Amino acid sequence: MIRFPGVVWLWLLMLATGVAHAEVTAHILLQDSPLAGFQYHAGKSVWPDLRVGDALTLTREPDNPHDARAVRVDWRGRKLGYVPRRENADVARLLDNGQPLAARISRLAEGRDPWSRVRFEVVLPVMQDKKGLAP
Repeated sequence: MIRFPGVVWLWLLMLATGVAHAEVTAHILLQDSPLAGFQYHAGKSVWPDLRVGDALTLTREPDNPHDARAVRVDWRGRKLGYVPRRENADVARLLDNGQPLAARISRLAEGRDPWSRVRFEVVLPVMQDKKGLAP
């Protein structure tokens, strides 16, 4: 389970109540994870094009027959895999509550172990309004 600092919970409360409307100026790192299922999806075909820092899209799959908390990870519209089951509960809950999350590739490594090929970060956008940063 992800443990958020108190300032993050305050910011989430502000966002939920409509207080935080502004532009993204920074990100809070929520987790860094290996990509699950890379070997079963588009990983091999897109491997030469992947770069550290590339944006990823997180999509909830509540009807996934293998995991009701499944969060799919896509790169340029191609399914790369999933947030690992042991690490997806908080990401799924935040997405279900409408929280905008961002993700990006944090590490790429050659090797046979598919769990070590791609690591990615899930980040929470931090907004700035006229009064300054909203946590």
